[in-house]
Amino acid sequence: RMPDGRLIQPQIVLLREGTDTSQGRGQCISNINACCAVVDAVRTTLGPRGLDKLVRDERGVTTISNDGATIMKLLEIVHPAAKTLVDIARSQDAEVGDGTTTVVILAGEFLKEAKSYVEDGVHPMNIIKSFRLACELATARVKELSTSIEGKDDAD
Repeated sequence: RMPDGRLIQPQIVLLREGTDTSQGRGQCISNINACCAVVDAVRTTLGPRGLDKLVRDERGVTTISNDGATIMKLLEIVHPAAKTLVDIARSQDAEVGDGTTTVVILAGEFLKEAKSYVEDGVHPMNIIKSFRLACELATARVKELSTSIEGKDDAD
């Protein structure tokens, strides 16, 4: 009962059987590790000397590719945090059409760098704020170093 006499309604949360309900620092580190495993799977496909990956699905269809988006689609990733990397690759492919492996590797590197701070007890929101500040500082520096090409013609 509440102090004013009202009854407290219990919260009911329905989860599928076998659902992991862990929380906190351990879960955050587990999520980072899962993402890093996916990143390591596509890392070797990057660059001019990138290696092809051979992926065979449950139907027996074999695909050979070094395209990050293709590999990410073919991998049957079930971990919720690691699935976000697949979403990043799909978004990059849809918006730009290239750079899917690069964005996945960059995301993985950001997570890898953040992992030590999480292990040291830094709250994830503080890490996110720091990443946003770093983004603002980097954007300001790029704008400072950039040169406008507006109004220039081919004759110059």
